[in-house]
Amino acid sequence: MLLPDQAHVVRPGEGAVAELGIARMRVLAAGETTGRTCTLAEFSGGPGAWTVPHRHLGMEESFYVLDGSFDVGVGDTEVHVEPGDYLLVPRDTRHVLAAGPDGGRCLVLMVPGGLEDMFFELGGLSADAIRDPAARAAISARHDSVPA
Repeated sequence: MLLPDQAHVVRPGEGAVAELGIARMRVLAAGETTGRTCTLAEFSGGPGAWTVPHRHLGMEESFYVLDGSFDVGVGDTEVHVEPGDYLLVPRDTRHVLAAGPDGGRCLVLMVPGGLEDMFFELGGLSADAIRDPAARAAISARHDSVPA
């Protein structure tokens, strides 16, 4: 919702949602809202791998953990993050995200914005297409998310 002074407010239970099988994305600030400067989304879901290994050639992705824990492969390093931890994945860096045994919830900042469009496309496919390398490859090519 845009307020008269151009402030953007998303209340609990609001925001566009993509159901991705193991995870769910709720968009708080879409690229179209921010002039494509960034996208902010909340991801939540169960334990296990949420993505296939991939990289973004033209964007950074940041993760701020709200609940649970995650193991994130970043390049050749495995990073364990818990509530209150922040992780920045630089452009053109291979990464993969897996939630811990209790699942997790995190805020993801994508700079520049627009990658949420890929998640909406993936959400229109079969459950867990986000982890299917073939499905990801076909859609990712259009959205700066290159399987690695």
